[in-house]
Amino acid sequence: MDPFLMAALDEARTGRAEGGIPIGSVLVYRGEIIGRGHNRRVQRGSPILHAEMDALENAGRRAAKVYRESVLYTTLSPCAMCSGAIVLYGIPRVIAGEKRSFVWEDKWLRSRRGFFPGGTGMQLGTCRPAGLRCVPRRPGPGSARQ
Repeated sequence: MDPFLMAALDEARTGRAEGGIPIGSVLVYRGEIIGRGHNRRVQRGSPILHAEMDALENAGRRAAKVYRESVLYTTLSPCAMCSGAIVLYGIPRVIAGEKRSFVWEDKWLRSRRGFFPGGTGMQLGTCRPAGLRCVPRRPGPGSARQ
């Protein structure tokens, strides 16, 4: 398995160990992880702290060109909010470990000029064989995506 997708899975495992929702993400620039994150909605009572947002936050302030040359790895297909951040920062490629449970904004991201060059940008099915349930059995009240 791709080492960066494995790092995202490790983040998801950390989230699960903390009692949260097991979704993880890493931001990679020129072959180096510059931001790691996992869903912390439960742990911090946050409505917006999805794994992708956490990875962006943990990457810190970067020059725009860094984002334009980065790849975001996530264990679950990004939701509308996270997809908006991906477009806002100009991150050109997203690798999602699993997108069967939720098919969020794949088509919208693909429709954005310059996104997913040279392929679909998605890798499928790697999350479940790694022994990690990406999606909770019972999402919390009032939430579209945990």
